[in-house]
Amino acid sequence: MRGLVFAGDRRAEVRDFDQLDPGPGEVRVKVRSSGMCGSDLHTYRGPAKDPTGPVKRPGHEPCGEIAAVGAGVTNVHVGDRVIVHHYLGCGYCKYCRLGYNQLCLNPGPNNLYYGGSEHGGHGESLICAARVCVPLADELTFDEGAMIACGTSTAYLGLIKMDISGRDTVAIFGQGPVGLAGTMLAKAMGSRVIAVDLSEPRLQLARDAGADELVNPNDGDVTEQIRTLTHGEGADAALEAAGAQATRKASCTAVKVFGRTSWVGEQGEVVLQPTPDIIHRHLTLYGSWTVSIFGMEETAQFVIDRKVPLQSMVTERLNIENVPEAYQRFDKQDTGKMVISWD
Repeated sequence: MRGLVFAGDRRAEVRDFDQLDPGPGEVRVKVRSSGMCGSDLHTYRGPAKDPTGPVKRPGHEPCGEIAAVGAGVTNVHVGDRVIVHHYLGCGYCKYCRLGYNQLCLNPGPNNLYYGGSEHGGHGESLICAARVCVPLADELTFDEGAMIACGTSTAYLGLIKMDISGRDTVAIFGQGPVGLAGTMLAKAMGSRVIAVDLSEPRLQLARDAGADELVNPNDGDVTEQIRTLTHGEGADAALEAAGAQATRKASCTAVKVFGRTSWVGEQGEVVLQPTPDIIHRHLTLYGSWTVSIFGMEETAQFVIDRKVPLQSMVTERLNIENVPEAYQRFDKQDTGKMVISWD
C-alpha cells in the first residue's frame, strides 16, 4: 500500500508499506479521505530524519470504511462508515470514560496518537482500536467526516465553551481550516462573525462561508478595526485559531469588557499584561484542545441538523501521489481545506 511520510526540512515522500491485519480489539480502516491540518506543518517543517529509520505516516483526520475486524470487535462491522478519533488512551481513567482520550491519566502503551506515535490517515489503510471509531452518518461525505475528525470539531468545542448565540458578535482569528470551520459554525449558531486573517484568499473564503465583516491586520491595528465594527466596545467573544503571538494578544484585547476568548491554535508564545488585558476587563479565557469522542459525534449531528456546508471548504482533493507537492502549497497558509481522497 502507498502512504506518505515527512522526511523533515519541508520534504514529504510517498512510500510503499505492508498492509497489516488488525489484532484483537482492532480494525483496519480503508481510508477514503484524510485531511491536511495546520498542526501537521510543525512536523513537516521539522528537522531532517534518518531515511532508513522507522517513520510513521502522518494524518490525524482519517475517515473511511471498516475493511477488516480483529478478534472480539463487536461495535463496528465490515463496511461501516467511520470517523477515527485519533487518540487512544487507557479507556478506564475518568477522562477516557468521558471520551477525552487525549487527557488520559495513565501514560503507557495505550497512550497512542494516530498520525503521530502510530501510523495515521495519510495512507491507503489504517490499523486502529475499534473503540475510537465514530459512526459516519450517510448525510455526510467522507471529506466532511475527515474535517470533523479534528479541525471542525476543535472549532465547535471552542465555540460551545463560550456559549455562542445569536446575541453575539464573534471575532474568528485565523481563517485556515479550523478558523474557517469556526466561521461556518458560529454563523450556524446565529452569531455575527468578524473574520480575521492576513491572507486575502482566505478572507474571501471566509466571506463565502458567511462572515459578516473581514479584518486584515495589514490594514491597521486589529483591535481598533474590531472596535470600529462594534460601536467602540469590541466583540462579545473571540476564537483564536492561528496560534500566533499577535492573534492571541488581539483575541484578548479586541473583545469587550466581560468578553470571552477561546484559544485553540497550538504552539508559539504570547505576553499579556494581567491587569489591563485580563483582570480589569473581566475577561474569561478558555483553553480548548481538540474534542472528546462524544463531542465529535455532537459536532457531526450539528453539521447535519444545521446544514453547515463543510464540503465547500475543500479547495483541493488530492491523489496520494500528488501530496508532497500539495504540502508545499499548504505550507504557504493561504489555501482552504486540502484532503487526500481515495474515491
